[in-house]
Amino acid sequence: MEWREHVAAEKRASFANHEYWGRPVPGFGDPGARLVLVGLAPAAHGGNRTGRVFTGDRSGDWVFRALWRAGYANQPTSVSADDGLVLTGAWVSAAVRCAPPANKPTPAERDACLPYLGRELDLLTEVAVIVALGRFAHEAVCALLGVRPRPRFAHLAEHPLADGRTLLCSYHPSQQNTFTGTLTEAAFDAVFARARELEGLRPAPAPPPEGPSSSSS
Repeated sequence: MEWREHVAAEKRASFANHEYWGRPVPGFGDPGARLVLVGLAPAAHGGNRTGRVFTGDRSGDWVFRALWRAGYANQPTSVSADDGLVLTGAWVSAAVRCAPPANKPTPAERDACLPYLGRELDLLTEVAVIVALGRFAHEAVCALLGVRPRPRFAHLAEHPLADGRTLLCSYHPSQQNTFTGTLTEAAFDAVFARARELEGLRPAPAPPPEGPSSSSS
């Protein structure tokens, strides 16, 4: 809590004129979602600034381009909470709700925030697939749902849950993974293609070409 508020007060120079959200960041999307994405935590100058998870940061650029290509989003970019982004059939959330120092939340922060994720999942009654973005989110979802023994984490690993849903794993679209090639756009797209299969949906139609404002970061 102290860190998120410190960041909101001591702004990055490039966002000096922005009004930072500086509070816990909720999930958002389609209340009838059959797909839920669970990330790590809001970025200090992304969700902590914009008030919407994965919005205004490099990881979010990857997330929403992929959701757009897979047919879950109406546009490939997410720069602010009022930019017109609409998700269809998908909900985006995070294991931790406040921006943590060095983007490394503690187990205590995770445990304190898990009830909020649990409440969202309780309300999203149509969910068929939960995509865990990274090992931390995978462990958080397993802890929340009481999955024992905890199944292995690997990109595209999938685990049927006792309630009929499927836990699907993906590398997190962090710069550490995307800049090094650990996660490529093709590998990320494969996650959402598999999610559609698990939902019983046809492959998404090819999206229109991206405009200049939605070029890769």
